[in-house]
Amino acid sequence: MKKSLMLMLVAIMSLTFSPLQASNDKPVTPVETAAAAAHAESLLNRLNEIKEMDRSDMSRVEKRELRKEVKAIKADLKSSSNGIYLSVGAIIIIILLLILIL
Repeated sequence: MKKSLMLMLVAIMSLTFSPLQASNDKPVTPVETAAAAAHAESLLNRLNEIKEMDRSDMSRVEKRELRKEVKAIKADLKSSSNGIYLSVGAIIIIILLLILIL
């Protein structure tokens, strides 16, 4: 019984998680990750500068350009984030399996 439960658990986990590194054509080097982190930090600094600006004396065109810049920066930060994303179904299955095991 326990062996079949473990086999089912392994099968479900292997079908649920998809490795993100498998989709990359080239290996990630520490230099690239450091450069990406520095780029992200500079973008976050720019967002903070824009947030702290006094926009009351700006024209409509300048405000529009700032909004476009903020949207572009946020899209760039969102696309460059590397994380593991789990679907709601995967989280429910994991919780159910943990309840059954424990």
